[in-house]
Amino acid sequence: MMPKCYIPGYPRPQFVRPDWMELNGEWDFAFDDTLCGEKEGWYLKETFDKKICVPFTYETKRSGIGDETVHPVVWYTRIVSLPQNWEDGRVVLHLEGCDYLTRVWINGRMIGEHRGGYARFSFDVTPLLQPGENRITVRAADSLDRQQPRGKQRWLEKNFGCWYVQTTGIWKPVWLEHIPSESIESVKITPDLGGQSIHLDFKIDAPQFDGSLSLEAAVTFDGRPVNRVTAAVLANRGKMDVPVTCLALDEWGLRKWSPESPDLYDISFRLLRENRCIDEVGSYFGMRDIRTENGRVLLNGKPVYQKLILDQGYWEDSHLTPPDEQALICEIENLQAMGFNGARKHQKTEDERFAFWCDVKGFLLWCEMPSAYEFGDDEVENFTREWMEIVRQNYNHPAIITWTPFNESWGVPDIHADRAQQHFTQSIYYLTKAFDPMRPVVSNDGWEHTTTDLLTLHDYEEDGQTFLDRYLEEKDGILGGTLPHNHERLAFAEGFQYTGQPVLLTEYGGIAFTTGNEGWGYGNKVQSEEDFLHRLEKITDAMKAVPYLCGYCYTQVSDVQQEVNGLFTPDRRAKVSISALRRINDK
Repeated sequence: MMPKCYIPGYPRPQFVRPDWMELNGEWDFAFDDTLCGEKEGWYLKETFDKKICVPFTYETKRSGIGDETVHPVVWYTRIVSLPQNWEDGRVVLHLEGCDYLTRVWINGRMIGEHRGGYARFSFDVTPLLQPGENRITVRAADSLDRQQPRGKQRWLEKNFGCWYVQTTGIWKPVWLEHIPSESIESVKITPDLGGQSIHLDFKIDAPQFDGSLSLEAAVTFDGRPVNRVTAAVLANRGKMDVPVTCLALDEWGLRKWSPESPDLYDISFRLLRENRCIDEVGSYFGMRDIRTENGRVLLNGKPVYQKLILDQGYWEDSHLTPPDEQALICEIENLQAMGFNGARKHQKTEDERFAFWCDVKGFLLWCEMPSAYEFGDDEVENFTREWMEIVRQNYNHPAIITWTPFNESWGVPDIHADRAQQHFTQSIYYLTKAFDPMRPVVSNDGWEHTTTDLLTLHDYEEDGQTFLDRYLEEKDGILGGTLPHNHERLAFAEGFQYTGQPVLLTEYGGIAFTTGNEGWGYGNKVQSEEDFLHRLEKITDAMKAVPYLCGYCYTQVSDVQQEVNGLFTPDRRAKVSISALRRINDK
């Protein structure tokens, strides 16, 4: 169901205002390999020696540059002419993602900086604007530091293993937004299925709170009114509850969100001063409940068997940046056609429009933090700050049903016995649960879990019968001891044990299928589509025959650079029959 607030191309589809300006496209661009730009005042320059197509990074073909070598600092600049009706109110600059340390100047004066490559950040640029044309200049500094959350970006000169070309600078949309002087800053929407209501936590940006401000929340479903509630705004933050039961919509009075029926409610927020609307924002939400019980994940009180696919979100000519919004839509539709009901977005916080289309199409989504690769004080600080930004940014999406902050002990290599590293993963688990008590949190996907809501295992066994025998005959050993296929790893770190959590196999398969000898996958390469489907069917059937497994995640959506274990080529041509994959998943 399409939310009525949807605007094609709008970068933040959960919090929509109509007055905005896209800043993607051509910018002037420069490398700063000698790190002299700030000293020489490049933020005052009117042009640079190169052109780049934002939001594609200089490493990609789509940027117009296509240079894969490391450049530690890059600069961007462009002129913007604002509409005349933007003279009143405020103007906010949004960068959806810029890797890694970003500084921004408006007309030669610095407005602020942000550390982190994957979360959105914004600056109120109003104080530095001038009539007519305005210049925006961005400096992005990246590094090969392994205590910096980097996901699948390499930290060596060349690609290796499953790590790929680095991503430097702007890689997500850049845009301007016009907002009133008094505005709605944010609204956190929490569905309460049992109470048939939603809980709203809102923040208001206003110079004074004298009792004349109020916030109105109006809920509709498919254009029909459900409820309208108004609350007084007495401080810069507040709470309100909105019942969503409406017998006129359905005999049961409530429409639930699920993959089978992704029903979405529309909600509009209006900030009122003395009953006059001064700001309005469009949004939506899904009524759904997620919890774990008796070794199963429950969605709306019913067990959900998760048939996920590992999605690294890489594209042939644009790397981490999707070619456009339509590419995201096609991706989800193709995966659903293959019989998958969700994706584990791996080592990447995707363009938020991907989460939006998962909401609309009923596609389950696991949100994962890009890893750092060396434990230390800087990693703890960098990781914690950016992870909580990501959680806050994506909280309202009903399709997101699991948070995955850590993967395969990356960044915490000694977690099996090191108490400091164990404490780090526990602290992230509890911080996440403090902000979001509902969704399951995985402490360390793959092995060596500490405090966790799910036990997630990785196993790339290529023989179906071997897999079945292993998980049926060695259950106690798998859940409580050394993983039989990986004798260096435990399901749980020392001092932690299995306590009945749902068990999912969140990486398997990874079958390499290519016509040449280049690239790699897991196990032996297959030489034909028939061999690929035969092997996949056997291991998938074996997994479904293990009664205590309640879901799986196949590796992976597409080939990525040196990895050739995708169901699609890097340019998204299917390597095997979509209908055959559907048959295997649906069995």
